[in-house]
Amino acid sequence: MAAIGTRVLSVLLFLSLSNLASSLYEDQVGLMDWHQKYIGKVKHAVFHTQKAGRKRVVVSTEQNVIASLDLRHGDIYWRHVLGADDAIDGIDIALGKYVITLSSGGSILRAWNLPDGQLVWESILKGSNPSKIMLIVPTSFRVDRENLIFAFAGGCLHAVSSIDGEIIWRKDFAAKSLEVQQVIQAPAEETVRVLGYVESSQFHAYEINPRKGDEIKHVNVDFPGGLSADTVLVSDDVLVALDATRSVLLTILFQDGEINFRKTQILSLVDDSHGVVEILPCKLADMFALKTNKFLVLAKVMDGGVVELVEKIKEAAALSDAVSLSESQQAIALARHENQKLHIIIKPVHDWNIDLLKETIKIDNQRGLVHKVFINNYVRTDRSYGFRALIVMEDHSLLLIQQGEIVWCREDGLASVIDVTTSELPVEKDGVSVSKVEQSLFEWLKGHILKLKGTLMLASPEDVAAIQNMRLKSSEKSKMTRDHNGFRKLLIVLTGSGKVFALHTGDGRIVWSLLVQSLRKSEKCDYPTGLRIYPWQVPHHHAMDENPSVLVVGRCGPSDDAPGLLSFIDAYKGEELDSLVPIHSIVQVIPLPFTDSTEQRLHLLVDANQRAHLYPRSPKALTIFRSEISNIYWYSVEADNGIIRGHVSKGSCSHDEDEYCFDPKDLWSVVLPAESEKIVASETHKINEVVHTQAKAIADQDVMYKYISKNLLFLATTAPKGSGEIGSATPEESWLVVYLIDTITGRILHRMTHQGSQAPVHAVFSENWVVYHYFNLRAHRYEMSVVEIYDQSRADNKDVLKLVVGKHNLTSPVSLYSRPEVTAKSQSYFFTHSVKAITVTSTAKGITSKQLLIGTIGDQVLALDKRYLDPRRTVNPTQAEKEEGMIPLTDSLPIIPQSYVTHALKVEGLRGIVTVPAKLESTTLVFTYGVDLFFTRLAPSRTYDSLTEDFSYALLLITIAALIVAIFVTWIWSERKDLQEKWR
Repeated sequence: MAAIGTRVLSVLLFLSLSNLASSLYEDQVGLMDWHQKYIGKVKHAVFHTQKAGRKRVVVSTEQNVIASLDLRHGDIYWRHVLGADDAIDGIDIALGKYVITLSSGGSILRAWNLPDGQLVWESILKGSNPSKIMLIVPTSFRVDRENLIFAFAGGCLHAVSSIDGEIIWRKDFAAKSLEVQQVIQAPAEETVRVLGYVESSQFHAYEINPRKGDEIKHVNVDFPGGLSADTVLVSDDVLVALDATRSVLLTILFQDGEINFRKTQILSLVDDSHGVVEILPCKLADMFALKTNKFLVLAKVMDGGVVELVEKIKEAAALSDAVSLSESQQAIALARHENQKLHIIIKPVHDWNIDLLKETIKIDNQRGLVHKVFINNYVRTDRSYGFRALIVMEDHSLLLIQQGEIVWCREDGLASVIDVTTSELPVEKDGVSVSKVEQSLFEWLKGHILKLKGTLMLASPEDVAAIQNMRLKSSEKSKMTRDHNGFRKLLIVLTGSGKVFALHTGDGRIVWSLLVQSLRKSEKCDYPTGLRIYPWQVPHHHAMDENPSVLVVGRCGPSDDAPGLLSFIDAYKGEELDSLVPIHSIVQVIPLPFTDSTEQRLHLLVDANQRAHLYPRSPKALTIFRSEISNIYWYSVEADNGIIRGHVSKGSCSHDEDEYCFDPKDLWSVVLPAESEKIVASETHKINEVVHTQAKAIADQDVMYKYISKNLLFLATTAPKGSGEIGSATPEESWLVVYLIDTITGRILHRMTHQGSQAPVHAVFSENWVVYHYFNLRAHRYEMSVVEIYDQSRADNKDVLKLVVGKHNLTSPVSLYSRPEVTAKSQSYFFTHSVKAITVTSTAKGITSKQLLIGTIGDQVLALDKRYLDPRRTVNPTQAEKEEGMIPLTDSLPIIPQSYVTHALKVEGLRGIVTVPAKLESTTLVFTYGVDLFFTRLAPSRTYDSLTEDFSYALLLITIAALIVAIFVTWIWSERKDLQEKWR
């Protein structure tokens, strides 16, 4: 009996501890991670609303995504993310069942199955010269090989079968020196018309046989004043263009095989202060739109090419293409955003005084202006026309509006994340009532009883669903206060639209969003661009009373010498506290390890002339900086020139009265030979990285001392021919050289050459090691190499007595100006995947083992233990090395399917991986962004310092109670047995 009881207790104890295993079951999905799918800013949209089948809209975006969206809810039916160099130039629907896309500069034509998005066919279109890109898809639903798709790109017109993608014929207009502006296939005509310029002074029109590609007719007219590239097709026989001076509007008519011009002065449509005029590429049916810096002008082309002004709109507005209501009636939508209201007006083309629809919808002011509008019509039950409008806003969000309401909204601005920082949540202030405690206790008991039933496999399907719901509710992961483990935080992301979002790490919801005014186009800043986002103020002493804030850094233009801009945002409220625009140029931002009396972190902003500017601009910050100025160094990498320089401040700017500006002084420079080396990558330590110990215990109870310096720079260079695409150079023509450079003195601590290797190079730097990924041309495989650097000056003396009395060299001051005695160990391994991004896990104290997080070409994140990249690995490790945990050497790094952090999910268009330490030492938070977003918690050494959230406390209590009862019963049995033996 005692043996049976012991076995039962062992089983119970095993079951109570079984939840400590690091596994992810079906009912655990979503507890520690979340995944969000986006498509990006829409630039083309085609509605498909036939009675048969689902109502959908097919869109293409600036993030090279083609997707089919449900018109009822905005959900994604299917999508494809094309490559970074495969931008979508046009989309349409053919035969009612194929989605046709033209991409990659007009060189790739594809057909996708409309219901499920499967690729039907793909054709490669070859061109001779860069040109406009046009896609013309017939409206006929007759399914045969004569139903052609016309694509113009590279100076050539291609006729492609819509059934199988076969190129029927190809005609080269670049050979005729013709700059094609429009390609027309009128439904009523059996010809294809090609219109263009020769040397901007001759207008040419060709008529082509659509079946064979033969030239039927060619006419041309001279225009001495010259023509611009701004053209729009008003109808099948009328083209509107601007002359070379953009002061004259030309109406070009094609009648009876002849070309006629009619000139209209721009001043007759707009006033003298109109600025630069451009023709909007909207298909408005007998109308066209002109845009100036003050107006949006709508005009109509009458008989004989006479241009008549229709309306002049002062507010920022967007126009849709014309949509057909009937054979003789077409409609246009006009949308504009004004004072938290979105105005939509739909008018018929033939009578602009009539409003087919006029609606005003209340909308969040943080969405900005309307950028694009697409409309679709349908017939109501009363035979009247109804309309739905797809709106693209300034913040890249996508809205569907129907019957005066927003049916759905997609926050697709999150598909263009530029940079990420984090902020702690507020401290919980309010207490908890007694009734709430009692209710929580009841729910706690109920939940653990259900968990016990699930562990013992006695739970019904209803119980399993209840367990899942309780886990989601009881995890408290979505509370807006801090937790003691540091899992709940705010992810503050800067997007390409100039909007900042705060996402809750618990469930990924948007806590607040702000369209930063400084990042919007204005008279002060014509082309604003966001660059980085940094923590600005992190209150510790007044955490209950003050809110943290973040700093957004941008510039007003694409070049490095463009004026910069700064915006300061409250991290809890999402309000812009202050902004500075325009300021000096910004090429580098250096967060300093100092804070002023208000706990604002000091930052150095380096301009294009390497002058340093101090922020915040306060006397206290200036005093702190001047006291530490002798210890502040920075470096610059001139990749185009192959030069690395070290700088220090030599005092206030000599030609500027700004006391917060400091002139640079060059300390050192490293000049690489331009004919043999080109800089392709550089990497440094994370600013907030924590190193637990400098000592590394190895086999035979020996110790190696890591060379820890946050001033080390990893630099990778290749031969000029090896900096291009893979295969652009032979193994003999390419090599990869890596450097470890001390940025204080400019000393090169380590240099190594990989013959026959080339870019791209991705690297990560942590503690005393760097791991980098590149391509080996000789082996035709990707490789990953590791370099570890150790301090030899501290390795020889291990006298404990000297360490105690303070005479050991470990306690002596260290100066980077003294020549370090270092040694480097390195090793290379084959790696299966191409890499998009690479980083390393980070924890609060730096105790937990490191894992490399690798963003693969398959848009997944792989966690690889750093032990696999130990340069001391050998084929046959000794017993002592095995006890140390050293893995036997192999030529390739293993890819373990269970090591994918993203599980079976993909982060489409993956661009970056960010790791944030939690307060719990075993855990790190991982955020991955691209077109999609993914967040999870990761424990590289498992959760050795805590129990899992679904640990069965009820079963543990039952086990303890059972042990007590078993001990008592066993004691009684023992006493009885002793008594019986004595009676004998």
